[in-house]
Amino acid sequence: MLDVKKHSAALLSLPFAFVIFTFFVVPLCLVVMVSFWDYNSYSIIPDFIFTNYQDIFYGCVKSLPDLCTSFATYISSLKFVFITWLITLLTGFLVALFLSFCVSSLQMQIVLFLLCTIPFWTSNVIRMISWIPLLGRNGLVNSTMQNIGLTDSPAEWLLYSEFSVILAFVHLYTLFMVVPIFNSMMRIDRSLIEAAHDAGASSFQTLTNIIIPLSRPGIIIGSIFVITIVMGDFITIGVMGGQQIPSVGKIINVEMTYLQFPAAAANAVILIITTLMIIFAMTKLVDIRKEL
Repeated sequence: MLDVKKHSAALLSLPFAFVIFTFFVVPLCLVVMVSFWDYNSYSIIPDFIFTNYQDIFYGCVKSLPDLCTSFATYISSLKFVFITWLITLLTGFLVALFLSFCVSSLQMQIVLFLLCTIPFWTSNVIRMISWIPLLGRNGLVNSTMQNIGLTDSPAEWLLYSEFSVILAFVHLYTLFMVVPIFNSMMRIDRSLIEAAHDAGASSFQTLTNIIIPLSRPGIIIGSIFVITIVMGDFITIGVMGGQQIPSVGKIINVEMTYLQFPAAAANAVILIITTLMIIFAMTKLVDIRKEL
């Protein structure tokens, strides 16, 4: 006879385990399996070959010491991830710090937090497209700079460039950094802040010795959110980069468009492994389970 009380936790986790297994583990295993298949111009062929991975890495070995297209694309994607992560971390931390410690009223905290979520009431595509009238050659920013005499001609780097891609990423994903950091800061015992001030600590010392260490779980969780989303985002790079900036997600999308599913699966596996390595390194810095 099954002891229900003894195994209640396991029974309650069964629906969640079923969802994870069905919608995450099984599709991931299928992607790994397809990455070893063969293909031609009109069909995929079940097989067990390493050609798809060799096509990615073999050309890189031949092109040394220069970077091959695959490695250059991965480095380009990692560059966008790092810059976006750094800017969203600084912005998200300052916003969360202001909401947590500079706004004393709970009602005002809720109002200001809701204001941060207003841009997320529309789709990502609409929010991206909204930058085009502002940053275009005849957009508001260029027109203003020319009218006040800052530039004589439109600034080409404002749109369809790395700047516009990073700007869109920051605009789209900063809230993913604000929410977990704000959650961690709201859990900080205010008596610790008062004790630090009573002991003669400056605001900077309080920030570096109390607030930042206690906010580390939220920082790690927000970082994981931003990194995982940006790593696979190819729509933002395509729209804001004018289809001129390479990314791993775009390579996978193009390969799927031409029905090269095994090659796309191989790139997807490498992208997943790269992302998991970054996440694994971050999880070693803090026990996320305590935060969750």
